[in-house]
Amino acid sequence: MSQIAHCPTCGSQSKIKEIDGAFSYQAVQDAQAFKKISQLKRAMEKFKTKAERLEKELETLKIQ
Repeated sequence: MSQIAHCPTCGSQSKIKEIDGAFSYQAVQDAQAFKKISQLKRAMEKFKTKAERLEKELETLKIQ
């Protein structure tokens, strides 16, 4: 999942990528795209939490 932050040079909302220790910033110009990215991040976090809970439940079932 891409990370969103303010670009240090232009101050716009940007996607951050780290390649070999160097950060690159790519501007997100569409407000709807930024909103959609935020929605997707929240959905992924919910899915991740649910998957972790199910993994723990599966481990307890394997032990029994």
